[in-house]
Amino acid sequence: MGKVRIGIVGCGGIANQKHMPAMRSNSDLCEIVAACDIIKERAEKAAAEYGAPGCEIYEDYHDLLDNPDVEVVHICTPNVSHSEIAIAAFEAKKHVYCEKPMSHSTTEAEKMVEAWKKSGMQFTVGYQNRFRAEVQNLHAACEAGDLGEIYYAQAWAVRRRAVPTWGVFPNKALQGGGPLIDIGTHALDITLWCMNNYDVDSITGSVFYKLGNRKQATEGNLFGPWDPETYEVEDSAFGYIKMKNGAAINLFASWALNYMDSREASTTLCGTRAGAEVHSGMSYPKNELIYNRGRGGQLMEEKLSPVGGVAYFGGGSGEEGTVDNRQWLEAVRKGSSPLVRPEEALVVTRILDNIYKAAADNREVRF
Repeated sequence: MGKVRIGIVGCGGIANQKHMPAMRSNSDLCEIVAACDIIKERAEKAAAEYGAPGCEIYEDYHDLLDNPDVEVVHICTPNVSHSEIAIAAFEAKKHVYCEKPMSHSTTEAEKMVEAWKKSGMQFTVGYQNRFRAEVQNLHAACEAGDLGEIYYAQAWAVRRRAVPTWGVFPNKALQGGGPLIDIGTHALDITLWCMNNYDVDSITGSVFYKLGNRKQATEGNLFGPWDPETYEVEDSAFGYIKMKNGAAINLFASWALNYMDSREASTTLCGTRAGAEVHSGMSYPKNELIYNRGRGGQLMEEKLSPVGGVAYFGGGSGEEGTVDNRQWLEAVRKGSSPLVRPEEALVVTRILDNIYKAAADNREVRF
């Protein structure tokens, strides 16, 4: 079987940080045959650094989709453009890997799922944090029933000061939101996945615009001072998600918050048999998983051993982006389902979208 032929739409930060390096690591399975960006120089740079010989360069994604050599499209563009590109790709009979979140709105995400189902092609969304060793371990424990009934969870995406100062992150028109939709989406995804509960009953939320437009708040930002004059999105957001079986999730998301504990893509799960916490983010020198339970008449805390790794699929262990990419390529080649299913990613978008709506209208949103 030949290599999967990939076209990249959007050759900016996430394409260079995650997608294209992962494809290079998995070059036995794939090759980049087309690169597209509205800034031609970016596409040329991507083709030169990562592309196969003869890699085509485009400024319009429609032209890339007309290329019969492209089998798979990776969408690495701002959030509000995900839907139109994905739908066009499905209509062109291409498999689609869309960077997270699926979309900035429920309506657009539902259109993407509808187009996918009609196309008969493969579809996944970029939630690579599922492939971290500690998240995989926790998910396996949840599936085995080690935690019992998981009835309460906290999804953590809290930065003390780490506002992105590049790209279009503070641009509400292009991104649809700030930390909630950018990093809150990862924390919510791993929480729902481990709980295996996507049946939402109701949502309430609070969204704050307190620090983004304050020049003094930029002090100490990890990526240097941001521009308060062009900062349009929230700086923090919080949601309360109630599930139909009575379980509840608190979601915390911030780029800037006067809060000491910085946790990102982390989760806390509380079950009837045991609890578990995944710690990741700037407050932690390394990712860790801690189980807590009663045993032998005492409360116990158990951690993963620092030795050994977890092998995934056919690709062995490695960076989560590389492992994510490999299992996706294998799914395309075999016609099997990728780990991140579109129906699950759709629920994540629905929740995030409705936290914004609940906060704006100061009401509870029922599903």
